[in-house]
Amino acid sequence: MTVEQCQMTMIPAWIDGLLTPVEKLEAHQKGIRHKAVSVFVMDGTSVLTQRRALSKYHTPGLWANTCCTHPHWDEDPEVCAVRRLKDELGIEGLIPTYRDQIEYRADVGGGLIEHEVVDLFVAQTDKNTLGLNLNPDEVAETRWVDIYDLAMQVTREPNQFTPWLKIYLADHLDLVITT
Repeated sequence: MTVEQCQMTMIPAWIDGLLTPVEKLEAHQKGIRHKAVSVFVMDGTSVLTQRRALSKYHTPGLWANTCCTHPHWDEDPEVCAVRRLKDELGIEGLIPTYRDQIEYRADVGGGLIEHEVVDLFVAQTDKNTLGLNLNPDEVAETRWVDIYDLAMQVTREPNQFTPWLKIYLADHLDLVITT
């Protein structure tokens, strides 16, 4: 998403304790607490990760979990998760399972702050039959990786990964792993 598209996108954010539509870019510039959705598509302990498109206005080219986004105003988080799996990766037919709500605040570079209240979802699949159709405006590439190996990679090469993925793996791995 370009800066211009971001300026036109309204997301749910808290202003003076009240949920209010706010321009996405403004929320990130001011570090305003806002709603978000994050999805991990899993096959056992393998997770589908994405490298963000180089045209993204923050954290371009960094590796993240399968899908991260902001719901539209009054959009149900699960509907948002399904929509963005399709929009970003061309994934259809998966039903994400709600795991929990997580709040974090992270510097994402360029003077921008993500202060998110995230509805976290996990979707199980068979990676050998999952069809992908990447949106090049959103995703540069994808790869499947064992989540425990990913956690070690993040520790060894933190500059290759988004701040939120580091937080999820360090503090919330138990929510992602479903046994």
